[in-house]
Amino acid sequence: MNAVAKTTEFEEAADNSADAPGYFSCKGLNSYYGDSFIVQDVSFDMKEGEILALLGRNGAGKTSTLRSIARASAPELRSGEIWLDGQSLHDKKDFEAALAGIQLVQEDRCIIQGLSVQENLELATISGAAGWDFERIYTLFPRLKERRKQEGTTLSGGEQQMLAIARALARDIKLLLLDEPYEGLAPVVRQDIEKALIEVREAGITTILVEQNAVAALRLADRAIILDTGEVVFRGTAKEVLDDEALRHEYLAI
Repeated sequence: MNAVAKTTEFEEAADNSADAPGYFSCKGLNSYYGDSFIVQDVSFDMKEGEILALLGRNGAGKTSTLRSIARASAPELRSGEIWLDGQSLHDKKDFEAALAGIQLVQEDRCIIQGLSVQENLELATISGAAGWDFERIYTLFPRLKERRKQEGTTLSGGEQQMLAIARALARDIKLLLLDEPYEGLAPVVRQDIEKALIEVREAGITTILVEQNAVAALRLADRAIILDTGEVVFRGTAKEVLDDEALRHEYLAI
């Protein structure tokens, strides 16, 4: 693709204002599945506590970008830099990135079969420094407190999503990566997740949100990045995307 990323004057100034990385920064990420070039020169910076909506059509490279940031085994990151709170992570393994504060909540939620809600949370705290305590997590998600003795895989889809986010918060977390957190959820449950994410932002945790429901993501986010065939085609504020119908139609089909 030969398109040049549309960048607001504010964002362009922020990107070029200093050589030092921001609180979170990825620069020139290039990732592959085998010989397939899937993430192409993706770069952006974030401030501490921001929510970024990472948007695009199916196959645009959103999940692959999250997995590259989390240093998952696939796709393979072949070049680029990842920085979080002054620490370089582009040469780290996935568990090292997690210990440094990057927590990825995958689309399938990965609830561990045979363990209760409480046991899923306890297991999350075994490796590395602990994050939020259980009382704080249960205050954020009262439904989980009510079901803390119930097997995690028997929860409703919305409750499993709450548990997946809760496990991430139970670890030492600086950057929360959410892949399709609203998928399959009823509107009332989605509202509960949104309220929780607002509290997460108020706690100073930086969040990248991948979501097919772009309007819902944009209403929550501070800023937005749009990908198309693995490349950044827009970076700016969430409001700019909400206000630009032509942009949404071209890249998001909404």
